[in-house]
Amino acid sequence: MKPITDIYSAQRRFFDSGATRSYAFRKAQLKQLKKVIRRHEPAILAALHADLGKHPMEAFGSEVGLLYDEIDHTLTNLRQWMRPQPVSSPLMHYPSGSKIYPEPKGLTLLIGPWNYPFQLLINPLIGAIAAGNCAILKPSEIASHTEAITQKVIAEAFDPAFVTVVTGEGQEVIPALLQHRFDHIFFTGSIPVGRKILEMAAPHLTPVTLELGGKSPCVVDASANLKTAAKRIIWGKCWNAGQTCIAPDYVLAHESIAAPLLQYMKAAITQFFGENPATSPDYPRIINHKRFDHLATYLQQGHVEAGGDTDREQLYMGPTILTNVSFDAPVMKEEIFGPVLPVITYRNTDEAVGIIARNPYPLSLYIFSGSSKTEQAFINRVAFGGGCVNNTLVHFTNAELPFGGIGYSGMGRYHGRASFEEFTHMKGVMKTATWLDVPVKYPPFGNKIKLAKLIMK
Repeated sequence: MKPITDIYSAQRRFFDSGATRSYAFRKAQLKQLKKVIRRHEPAILAALHADLGKHPMEAFGSEVGLLYDEIDHTLTNLRQWMRPQPVSSPLMHYPSGSKIYPEPKGLTLLIGPWNYPFQLLINPLIGAIAAGNCAILKPSEIASHTEAITQKVIAEAFDPAFVTVVTGEGQEVIPALLQHRFDHIFFTGSIPVGRKILEMAAPHLTPVTLELGGKSPCVVDASANLKTAAKRIIWGKCWNAGQTCIAPDYVLAHESIAAPLLQYMKAAITQFFGENPATSPDYPRIINHKRFDHLATYLQQGHVEAGGDTDREQLYMGPTILTNVSFDAPVMKEEIFGPVLPVITYRNTDEAVGIIARNPYPLSLYIFSGSSKTEQAFINRVAFGGGCVNNTLVHFTNAELPFGGIGYSGMGRYHGRASFEEFTHMKGVMKTATWLDVPVKYPPFGNKIKLAKLIMK
């Protein structure tokens, strides 16, 4: 691999040449990306199985298929997004017209996570390309098989002066990269690492998108369809064995329905993965022993209502439901990021909102309810990145919805048009005709203030 300085310099020259600015170039690059991903699709799915034990169906749905949809959506709308947008102008400056010109930011650095190691790196790349930027990608070395296929895909799809991959230990490579000034940094990962990225970007005044996490609550009120709620909660929690930044982190169940909800959730686990999920081909594995050992400590922090079975050698941890959990336990203070689901009861909406406030600004909020009043109460009273009513996870799949955190769960947003805008500088320009030159603004001012007030009113 070339030294980082050489890679950076080559991309800076390429961007400064203006090669990335045309619609034709951006469209061709997006089509090429989709073509190469499709060509290597079997290898990508195999890599995801090797790293995380993902079934091809799950890997396609959550990693590859989403990217096809995102590229198609972007190609359909890109020409419109790129057009200068006319806006109104103050009468005071008549005869003038104003427009907003979308302009590429320049060189971007995209840093991906290990839990969805392909999709969460390539998805922001789609936005960076659509906006006319160059990009350096840093995949997670923890998901090593996916890192290797990502490098192959990118090398085959693009000129490295336009888009390339840098590999290696993140704690060494990322600080070396950030010795240089990027025009935008996009990071997906943990809150502690996100803080470090922000600190390293600050000296260069580089804008940063942080897609982090937090404790995403799942509220089930007394009016919910419990059987459907249970299936959708367990599906969302067990997708990628809970190693999902928007997974339901804990359930807040109204005390009147907690007991039947628990029974329905146990039944859903059996329905999805059989009596022994360890033998199910549909159930993923924990990424490595370090994460496994940390997750195992949670199993002692409440009553194991279901699951709790583990196999460290196979990196297997079964879907686990905990009850009688203390708010002071680490499992209720840390983002779980695994297949452990605490269930807490609440008596009324105020109490539930107060419980959520113990871990503020979740990345997602899920509400299961048949009451629009309850639904609106949580949407209006809780600050969260995004979420679903009577479902989990699926808001992430809609390219028409911006996705991003708030507060501790991150900053910035992407998907669809939001991705294009995140990687774009919106340049405002006012053009004034010369056939009329209104003298109000020029000195000497005299009594012109009265006329100015009238015009500006």
